[in-house]
Amino acid sequence: MKILDHVISTLDLNTPVRDIRQGVFHTGVLSRHCGLAATLPKDALRQKPPMVKEPGHLLDRTPEELVQMAYSESILEASIGMAAVNSFLNINEDSCVELNAADLILEKGEGKRVAIVGHFPFLDKVRKKAKELWVIEKNPKEGDFREADADHLIPRADVVGLTGSAFTNHTIEHLLGLCGAGVYVVVLGDTTPLSPVLFDYGVNAISGTMVVDSTLALRCVSEGANFRQIKGTRRLSMIR
Repeated sequence: MKILDHVISTLDLNTPVRDIRQGVFHTGVLSRHCGLAATLPKDALRQKPPMVKEPGHLLDRTPEELVQMAYSESILEASIGMAAVNSFLNINEDSCVELNAADLILEKGEGKRVAIVGHFPFLDKVRKKAKELWVIEKNPKEGDFREADADHLIPRADVVGLTGSAFTNHTIEHLLGLCGAGVYVVVLGDTTPLSPVLFDYGVNAISGTMVVDSTLALRCVSEGANFRQIKGTRRLSMIR
């Protein structure tokens, strides 16, 4: 993936990885910073074991080897890789604002056609303000569209929200390629790399997570926290 190649090329990997945690819902990696990524358990459990090769020995790998796990076809390995990528990012806080992706999508999507890949908690609020809302989900709930529907729905949208987990399942470039000219694109979720590199690929806003208390965040990951339950974090957005 060119976009992931580009993000990784900007990383300074001269710091050892000190800890790796993989909870039911989230994965955390501690190196220079603490990075998070969604674990995607439903998708992972559809794959054949072993889902992670050589568990217990991952800290013996080099930082380069760990970030390369982001390319793995194994969902669990790819989530470790994306958390490792995020752990090496030096986030420029001066380029960020404390803005929730939900608020941004609500603002940009009012009266517009909105497509969101991923079933997020704020969807009911968007549905009340948007002209149309299409929720596209790999594991669809009632009212959601299936993954295959992205090809004909996203090109019709004025505002598109893409889950950062599209990096983990390797669909991010395909989804970005479906976005038409002039569409407002937001990539969101804790898997999302808070890197300005994404602006080079048609993204208008990057909404991710910065860990400010690594000990607390990793403990939450280990104890099965979902995204809203992970403490010791700040939700930041970079806007082009």
